[in-house]
Amino acid sequence: MQRTIKSIFLLLIISATAYGQNIDKAFFDEANTFFQQYITEGRVNYKSLQATGDLVPLIIKVEKANLDGTDEETSKAFYLNAYNLYVIYLVLRDYPLQSVQDIPGFFDKNKINVAGNKVTLNQLEKDFILKPFNDSRIHFVLICGAIGCPPITNFAYSPKKLEAQLEQQTRTALNEFTFIKTNGDKTEISQIFKWYIEDFGGTKSRIVDYINNYRSTPISKNTSYYPYDWTLNDTNLTDAPSSEDKKSSTSIGNNERRYVVSSAIPIGSYEMKIFNNLYSQKTGSDGIFTDRSSFFTTTITALYGFTNRLNVGINTRWRKVRNHALPSLAFAVFGSGEDGGSRSGLTAFGPMVRWAAIPQWENFSIQSSYTFSIGDDLKGNSTDPFIDWNGAIWNTQFFNDFPIGDNFSLFTEVDFIWEDIGRDKQNEGVYFDNKTSTPLTVILSYFPTLKTTIYALTGYAPSWSLENNNGETGLTINDYFYQGGIGGKHQFTPNFEIELLYSDFTTKFLKDSEGQAATYNLGLRFNL
Repeated sequence: MQRTIKSIFLLLIISATAYGQNIDKAFFDEANTFFQQYITEGRVNYKSLQATGDLVPLIIKVEKANLDGTDEETSKAFYLNAYNLYVIYLVLRDYPLQSVQDIPGFFDKNKINVAGNKVTLNQLEKDFILKPFNDSRIHFVLICGAIGCPPITNFAYSPKKLEAQLEQQTRTALNEFTFIKTNGDKTEISQIFKWYIEDFGGTKSRIVDYINNYRSTPISKNTSYYPYDWTLNDTNLTDAPSSEDKKSSTSIGNNERRYVVSSAIPIGSYEMKIFNNLYSQKTGSDGIFTDRSSFFTTTITALYGFTNRLNVGINTRWRKVRNHALPSLAFAVFGSGEDGGSRSGLTAFGPMVRWAAIPQWENFSIQSSYTFSIGDDLKGNSTDPFIDWNGAIWNTQFFNDFPIGDNFSLFTEVDFIWEDIGRDKQNEGVYFDNKTSTPLTVILSYFPTLKTTIYALTGYAPSWSLENNNGETGLTINDYFYQGGIGGKHQFTPNFEIELLYSDFTTKFLKDSEGQAATYNLGLRFNL
């Protein structure tokens, strides 16, 4: 702990005196000395590095670098070294550990500062390195903090030697027997070629041709992908079980690199979600539907990563309701004007927290929000319809996500909700409903690509009450709802995602009255 505080203190001191430094030969020389000292046979001596804090001055130079006027080779060499240095830096923040997978959002959530740009490792790789330089050899240069990636070199990439260094590192990696595994006429190749297949020609045949351009002994076309080993590339972890030994089937494919909604967001980052839900039900009698009630709810949540395991934020809710006669559509709720059957307004606002309570369960978190009601007589009266509860709402949610194979996962959510809390201040002795429910939601997701999710959802939510039955008081279910639906998400950029969901809905009231209900949902997620 003292060493960590010392490193942070040093970081603050140097930051206060370093502004817009031009990248010069000294940076590459210092980086070269660093890699020579702490890299041995493709592994990093994290233990010694943590004790010395020698990485901090280099990170400061990366943060404050000014690339204006630099040539392409200098910029390219700078970004390659910056990426590798930051991978080591992010590992050190949570060291000791056995895998970068133990750090939530290692690649796609943790923000770093590179030449004044606040980015994630994924953004740095794709937007600042791969896209502008369009060089497939870069995949054998960038490290990932794991044994499964190409070994890190014990030298820094320099502008004057860059072309030769890229060629040599690519040739070394593609002739390394642990990276390209041959067995007779069969060859196993890294998942890297699958993740970035377009960079290597777009087909397996072209991947083989690419590899053979650098191989001293060509491989055959009979290739397959071996499981990625996410064990930390640590010189002091030689006897630790590898990710492949532990559970390789859940550590590869799109499942590995996707955004995980159930985990906490990293320190210093922001997440905002805008979820729009349209619930509409039809009721009547004798099997004939005559009336429709529609509720449109916009829930906005904003979270800040106070630490890597604790997030704090706010939660607010706006709602519009309309009771109307058929044959009107559900979307009639958006109609203008408010009559006796229509009502709208901001109904709730309050704080929320998300806590990754168990470090070993990186996809598990607990989220709790307490919202206060806004407005008068939200529950409705003889002239105005129900729009929300009059009392506060306390909602505690338990999220977990279980990877299944390469491209599937099972998400579970268990909620404990206490609604309409408190008592009516205008009517002494009169309490609100103080309603409790325990919704359970299960979602099976499929990831056809890294950015796209298709899922099926099912949920059951019983409401509980204390009732006296023959002199004995006990908990009974006085209401419930079921829902089942299908949905999809697409991450258009690392910072923006859209979600669509349709579900059928059944409640105790609807079942008793032979009614029908459905929900139409649109969600937006922003990461900053």
